[in-house]
Amino acid sequence: MDFSDFLKYVPKIAKESLPATIAHAKMIPPERIELLNNQDFSQIIPKKAAVLMLLYPKNNITHLALIVRNSYPGIHASQIAFPGGKVEDFDLSLSETALRETHEEIGVAAKKVTLIRAFTEVYIPPSNFLVSPFLGFAEEELSFTLSPDEVDEVIELPLYQFLDEKIVITVNMSTSYASNIQVPAFQINEHLVWGATAMMMSELKEILKKVL
Repeated sequence: MDFSDFLKYVPKIAKESLPATIAHAKMIPPERIELLNNQDFSQIIPKKAAVLMLLYPKNNITHLALIVRNSYPGIHASQIAFPGGKVEDFDLSLSETALRETHEEIGVAAKKVTLIRAFTEVYIPPSNFLVSPFLGFAEEELSFTLSPDEVDEVIELPLYQFLDEKIVITVNMSTSYASNIQVPAFQINEHLVWGATAMMMSELKEILKKVL
């Protein structure tokens, strides 16, 4: 989709009702759904984080930015994610966290981003994070400056490819909560996106399919 055409739909995207768990469930294995349904959130104080789902033009074609995290000791090493991170005490809001972390990780200044709306929070049991996704866009082509400590590369995903149902597949893998299970995922070239990021992508995809 041409970026100039995408901008015409921004007001509709901002007002559309979020599908929330209905969209999330499409990218959750049955084993995880059972785990989340049995989770007693009254006994948990999750850490908070925020990420940015950033749309922007590249050769006037609308793209979505994802990052490949560096290899390091930790739960989320080498995973595909949206730029973002944990809330710091000096952040005035969750959206400020998303914008600050995006600048730190891929070099896109907050002043270049127009936020459209917040999306549904996603809880990540292994790390005990409650992640707030925000959708935003930049009106100019972007050049990325990667944080060498955190980001290995930026995946620039054309919107038409993101909306293609063929990139949604099922793979067999072992996770933190089960072994050798069928996991729904997005296949983006050589990259596999699953888990919390896939859940956020699923909700974004449902919204875009409704309005575009």
